[in-house]
Amino acid sequence: MNERRRANDEQCGASSRSLSGLPSFERPRSVRARIADALRAVVITGELRPGEIYSAPMLAERFGVSATPVREAMLDLVREGMVEPVRNKGFRVTELSEAELDEYSEIRTLIEAPTVRKVAETVEAAAIERLRPLAEQVVAAAGDGDVIAYIEADRRFHLALLALAGNAHLVEVVRDLRNRSRLYGVPVLAERDELAASSLSHIELLDVIAAGDGPRAEQLMRSHIRDVRGIWARPHRPSP
Repeated sequence: MNERRRANDEQCGASSRSLSGLPSFERPRSVRARIADALRAVVITGELRPGEIYSAPMLAERFGVSATPVREAMLDLVREGMVEPVRNKGFRVTELSEAELDEYSEIRTLIEAPTVRKVAETVEAAAIERLRPLAEQVVAAAGDGDVIAYIEADRRFHLALLALAGNAHLVEVVRDLRNRSRLYGVPVLAERDELAASSLSHIELLDVIAAGDGPRAEQLMRSHIRDVRGIWARPHRPSP
């Protein structure tokens, strides 16, 4: 395995593809899609709180756009189960039970852990290394204490990693599970200066996968999801 990877790396050399050459399953970035991503981020971090109602015009003013793309984006989130419509008022952020969070965590573990093992054991090291800038973006966002940028970089890294397995449907399933999750604990980690340390797990995971250690990669992915479950749905409040 290592000899095959070294030979491939030498063959690629200076002709290695740029980051844009990575497998990608991203949708076209329309205004609606960008607003939907921004709304997901503020829901995931708890900036938009469960149970409270938010109107499209109010959110549109915040984003500096018309209410129409905001309303359309909110309908996307309705289909994802993140918000629910409230007649003549707007949208309410849905609340998740502990049982639902456990179920999301279990499904992600069943999908992602064996998939990263497959990537480690079958994908050339050169292709894996092209994900390093994404992992470094996670670390940089954590160092800046930028929670929104951290969550977006984390999402891009993990979806790009799974995309290396070559199964677009798998990537979409995980994308949906991540969208439905809540990471209210991330701001708390940032306030406690613990986010930077947490971000380094992405570099460790990438190093192990690039080294072709499938069992260790699977183990780290299981641990990562377990740690993520630990910060899902923590109250969004400053630490004492």
